[in-house]
Formats: sequence, C-alpha cells, structure tokens
Amino acid sequence: MHDIIAVVGPTASGKTGLAIGLAKALDGEVLSCDSMQLYRHMDIGTATPTAAEMDGIPHHMMNVIDPSEDFSVSRYVEMADDCLRDILTRGKRAVVCGGTGLYLDSLLLGRSFACPATGHRRRLEEQAEREGIEPIREFLRTVDPDAYARLPAGDHRRIIRAAEVYLETGITITEHNRRTQLLPPRYEARWIGLDFANRAALYARIDRRVELMMEQGLLEEIQALLDRGVPPTATSLQAIGYKEPMAALRGEITMDEAMAKIQQESRRYAKRQLTWFRRNPAISWIVQPDEPDARQTLETALHLLKDGISGDFAP
Repeated sequence: MHDIIAVVGPTASGKTGLAIGLAKALDGEVLSCDSMQLYRHMDIGTATPTAAEMDGIPHHMMNVIDPSEDFSVSRYVEMADDCLRDILTRGKRAVVCGGTGLYLDSLLLGRSFACPATGHRRRLEEQAEREGIEPIREFLRTVDPDAYARLPAGDHRRIIRAAEVYLETGITITEHNRRTQLLPPRYEARWIGLDFANRAALYARIDRRVELMMEQGLLEEIQALLDRGVPPTATSLQAIGYKEPMAALRGEITMDEAMAKIQQESRRYAKRQLTWFRRNPAISWIVQPDEPDARQTLETALHLLKDGISGDFAP
C-alpha cells in the first residue's frame, strides 16, 4: 500500500471525514490541500475541521498564514513538501486531502511553474489598469493563440500570468504546461476521489453546508476579521463564502441574497473541481448514494487501496 494517499473531490463530498478515517485506520496524518483552510481565523467559511472532528489525528497546513497575506501555489508547495517529507520520515502514512486541484497537482505530480512573480507582472497589471485587458489579450493571441483561446476574457489574472511567462522566459505557458505533463510525478500516490451518483444530492449537501455556516456564525467571523484589520480587499476575503456576505454588509445585497449567492457559487465551484479531477486517470472514484454511509465509504476506500484497483465504485 502506498505511503501517500490523496483524497480528492468536490466541496461537501465528505473528503475530510474519509481522510480522517483513513489516517486512523492506516496510522497516518492528514495534510490539507485546501487553498482557504491555510488562513487563520477563517474556520467557519472554509469548513476547517474542528478538534473534535480531527479525532486526535494530526493535521498539517491548516491555519498557517494570516488572512491579510497573499499566498501562492509555489509557496504552498514549499511548505507542504516539508510537512509531507516529515510525515514520511517518521514512518507515518500521509493522507493528502483537499479540493484545490492546482495545489494537489503541483505538490504530488510536480507541476512546476514557468517563473516566479517578476517585474513584468507589475507592468502588465499597470497596463491593464490604464488600458484594460484587451491589449494584453491581443499580445497573447499573437504569441500563444492556444492560451488566448483557452482563457476566458474575464480571467485577467491568468491572462496576465500567461503574458508574463512568455515575456520572462520566451516560452509560452502552453508549451511549458505541455513539457511539464511529460515529466514523471514527484511522488507516487494512490488517489481516491469522492463523487455522487446523483449530482442533485451533492448540490443539496452544498446548500445545507452553507445554511449551517450561517447558523455557526459566518457573519460574526467575517466581522471579526475586519475588526482585526484585515482589509476588505484582501485575497482571503474574495473567496466564496466571504465576498458575498461582504457585499451584504456594504448594503449592496440582502443577507438572504448573499446566502443564495454562496450556494450558487459553491455549486459552480464543485462542478469545476470535478472537471479538473476527472482529467486525472490515476483517481479511483467512489460514487456515493444520495445519503452516503461514512463507514461504508471508508471500507470501500480501504478495499481500493489494498487491491490497487482503478475505476468507479459504488459503496
């Protein structure tokens, strides 16, 4: 059985519970791969597991940065890789759990980055502020038509990133990604994915989770962040579950509209997560019923890990 197990899937699919169950059964520790659970003081809106839910299992890469900090994938990989090596060195299994596909692929598969942030990025950002994104899109169309066609016109950050990579390296981000895909993975891992036979069941779970976050005090959590001096423009507060209530606090929408918006955006995010993970042929999927049994899901996962089977399985 592999020493590294990756538990992936969309939001609200049961990843956290399965990862903890696997860690308990296999003498492991959990390494979070969630881009939002990294932030301190943001437990409710990110569904960070409580101490009771962790059930004595050590968790890593949670609550490690301040909400006012900007964070990058490369910094995550640097920090998480140290945790991963430490877990393995101590003879434990590492259960890497999360829904942030880019972080997972970067850590376990070794998807590298063409270049770090450079002066080109700042100049491109200033150009976008002055002239809009279209001149940069037109530049990208001439040097990397594949990226131009692939990136939505509204995705300014990735458009700027693609242009920056070319200006810094002379290689298009499309070519860089192609070369990276040819490399062997950094780590050998066994991948388990969670999904639902009925997509409506997943969406219903997402809606219930948002309602529970509100009941648990999401608005109070957001107000506490602002009281701590976290600027409303901070990257952490632009995440799903935070930006919508922020709009309500500014009086732009009602709180009921904010909750409905969180639910809608979370459902869309889940769909994007599934699209990302379905591209990974190494993932063995557990297709759950409308009301999954956590113990049965765990038993199915242990069976897959023991037998090394790939495919879609219904517990």
